[in-house]
Amino acid sequence: MRGMVALVVAAAAIPVVAASRPPVADDIVADPPDTTDTFEETYRGRLIRGTWAGTGRASYDAGEWQVTVDGRPLHLMRRADGTYLSMVDHYQSYPTPLAAARAAVDELGPAEHLRAMGPSGDEGGRSRDGGHRGVHA
Repeated sequence: MRGMVALVVAAAAIPVVAASRPPVADDIVADPPDTTDTFEETYRGRLIRGTWAGTGRASYDAGEWQVTVDGRPLHLMRRADGTYLSMVDHYQSYPTPLAAARAAVDELGPAEHLRAMGPSGDEGGRSRDGGHRGVHA
């Protein structure tokens, strides 16, 4: 009987121990793109283009995706788990740069466009106070 109890306790402890282990690095970061990765598509009437701007697979951390919507840059940020956020939607992450760009187009709707950022990082030379967070009608 004691052997059965010990076996049941051990079996119940296995998932707890496995869940408490830190994830392996391969589980966190998705595979880096090839250096030739690009995409271009028309989505809901908007032209989305993306190009990997890096120095290759070995130095993946040194590169980033350059994505535009109708020729205007869409800033993407890569999260630690390998997903992407856009400047249009900071609250949702997406598995690929293309998925993040499509979601930005969905959020913008047909009347709004991305705003070109000025050289100092402000919205076309205007202060950020009262701005439309990178979009305009």
